[in-house]
Amino acid sequence: QVQLADSGGGLVQAGGSLRLSCAASLRIFSICAMGWFRQAPGKEREFVAGITWSGVSTQYSDSVKGRFSISRDNAKNTVFLQMNSLRAEDTAIYYCAASFKNGGNYIYTSTSDYYYWGQGTQVTVSS
Repeated sequence: QVQLADSGGGLVQAGGSLRLSCAASLRIFSICAMGWFRQAPGKEREFVAGITWSGVSTQYSDSVKGRFSISRDNAKNTVFLQMNSLRAEDTAIYYCAASFKNGGNYIYTSTSDYYYWGQGTQVTVSS
């Protein structure tokens, strides 16, 4: 059974920073592409950032590019999302997700391509 545990969310003022973490309880974490998604009230879950199994390739949505940074530590089965210059519109529940498709060498942006999900962590940015 694969488990992903999201953490690091909280309340922050606009312009502030947060670092989200996702700890995975799976031995094959190192061959999974990992993604961060978010869902705001009344909206669909959307792709935020992704990283291949090796960490060589990353991808970001246009709305966070230049402000957020995804990274991973395969030795610790953990993926991170560093969020800087936060805005009120970044307020959402953030979820990490794991995909085994294509051996973790491709970053997918659709929720249907991710098989395992964390429970979510709330990020609230006050303006």
